[in-house]
Amino acid sequence: MYEEFLDFAVDVAREAGAIQLAAFRSGDLGVETKSNLYDVVTRIDKECEALIGRRIAERWPSHALLGEEGGERGNAGSEYRWVVDPLDGTTNYSQGLPVFAVSIALQQHGETVVGVVYAPCLDELYTAVKGGGAWLSYRGLKPRRIRVTRKENLGAAVLATGFPYDKDVNPDNNCDNVARLLPRIRGLRRMGSAAYDLCAVAAGWIDGFWELALHEWDICAGERIVVEAGGIVERLRPDRGVSILAGAPELVAEMRRFVR
Repeated sequence: MYEEFLDFAVDVAREAGAIQLAAFRSGDLGVETKSNLYDVVTRIDKECEALIGRRIAERWPSHALLGEEGGERGNAGSEYRWVVDPLDGTTNYSQGLPVFAVSIALQQHGETVVGVVYAPCLDELYTAVKGGGAWLSYRGLKPRRIRVTRKENLGAAVLATGFPYDKDVNPDNNCDNVARLLPRIRGLRRMGSAAYDLCAVAAGWIDGFWELALHEWDICAGERIVVEAGGIVERLRPDRGVSILAGAPELVAEMRRFVR
């Protein structure tokens, strides 16, 4: 029942990704700061969100939208709400690093039922609808179903994480979690895009992921993709924005022993 929404989200994500690729490493990104020096936005973030919002309004004018750059808009009383991060990984993008993604999710009555994450430089498209599994398509190959890894031992795990924008003024900045976990795991990666991190967990490229002080638009699509890939996404704590643990249930339980 969600296929029409999925097809639409895929088309719009690819359209936004094309805009990002056209400007990537161009030196003409119009980089600005938002909440502090570490929190950046480019003109491409804004152009892509405007495009996605316009496409949604044209197709479904009665729907609501939450976007990173524009906040809440549309029909607040709608049963449907789109949650959009037009360019997740803006710091990577502004630096010329190729790990960034378009993240588009659709919620129905507050539950995420469609998730699409597209990484343009890698040409990786991750998709999921409620009850339909998680899928990866790239390099023109036929979509294939993806699953989280089943590792239970932290010593064999490669994990990913990130750090909040207020890391310079708030000592609750995830460094303590890294210090507890790093000696106990095979490896740690900081890829710079929570949406992509979650998809890497869903596909088994990364065994688990945690991060503090995220936002709904960072994780909404990726969470559905992880769940449909057989994993879980747990809320870590209520006092630091959207803080999560993700991976196979057994590994998340092990991570929770050290992440707080």
